[in-house]
Amino acid sequence: MTRIRVLVVDDSVVIRKIVSDLLAEDPDIEVIGTAVNGRAGVQKAALLKPDLVTMDIEMPEMNGIEAVRELRAQGLRMPIIMFSTLTERGAVATLDALAAGASDYVPKPANVGSVGKSMEQVREALIPRIKSLVPLRGGSLAAKAAPAGAPVVKTPPPVLRAPAVRPAGGHKLLVVGSSTGGPEALATLFGTLPSLPVPVAVVQHMPPLFTKQFAARLDRQFGFQVVEAEDGQTMGPGQVFIAPGDYHLEVVAGPRGLYTKLTQAPPENYCRPAVDVLFRSAVAAVGSSLLGVVLTGMGSDGAVGSRAIVDRGGSVLAQDQATSVVWGMPGAVATAGLAEQILPLDAIGPEIIRRLAPQQAALAATGGRP
Repeated sequence: MTRIRVLVVDDSVVIRKIVSDLLAEDPDIEVIGTAVNGRAGVQKAALLKPDLVTMDIEMPEMNGIEAVRELRAQGLRMPIIMFSTLTERGAVATLDALAAGASDYVPKPANVGSVGKSMEQVREALIPRIKSLVPLRGGSLAAKAAPAGAPVVKTPPPVLRAPAVRPAGGHKLLVVGSSTGGPEALATLFGTLPSLPVPVAVVQHMPPLFTKQFAARLDRQFGFQVVEAEDGQTMGPGQVFIAPGDYHLEVVAGPRGLYTKLTQAPPENYCRPAVDVLFRSAVAAVGSSLLGVVLTGMGSDGAVGSRAIVDRGGSVLAQDQATSVVWGMPGAVATAGLAEQILPLDAIGPEIIRRLAPQQAALAATGGRP
């Protein structure tokens, strides 16, 4: 089986060695080259045609964001994983890199004085992402993510669920879950939506600081309010609440409507925030008057919560494989038969409008004529 060919781009000799050594230990991965800055990385990527590039952000001559833009301008579409620092500046730079065309990011090792600890930190974050973003030749998605020696389980084909009966009082809430590829998928989705007549709650797997910067960026881009959720906020129509990093976001029904609740309960699916936590709480809050959407992401977070939604009579939409960066989360929902529709990303917004704002959808269909 052909191994995944990786190019490592970083101006730190220590980081280049850590990343190269740990990747070389994996039998499915081959480091085919390294580069000391973005300019050299672009040149080597064009020459070597790697399957994937790891890219630092802060580098001399050409930084990582500029390098990502140049690679995409040259038509090179291989996945790019950014190394980001867990700081406010690092969060902004990482979001810029994702907007420029990077596929995902991992935290840069903070303990470079302890090589063993740094290698373990990078291994746990980086290798699963590489194997999710680059399918192994001759192996399935399930096979490439399984431990060595584990039996290969064939992924069942997607099964569409019969549409739920439209709730008598209309939908009261939209909940969205995403992970790998999610920041740009959410930006694309929100770019197709008007201010909706219901509140929107979102879990995007991100660390602290990143979620705050991400919410602020979305709020600047669109004509409705997007905030990083705080505990106890009243959720009004057209408002979007992003779960903060390291906190689960729940929706709770109170005497004055819906409001947010943040907890640091144990992670689920190795995640905090977790999509399953949000979806289950939303079911408890509004019952069948709920629409859930599962976008691109690694793993299966959201599948259990989606089952809770459909068991109560709500509806779930999933992003299709062709437009997902990683078809893990939406694929788990689709293959379990929990999605009423499996749609390309650009079709999800119009479908949300059709379900939640039918009058706006009807006007759009007639060119704005009543």
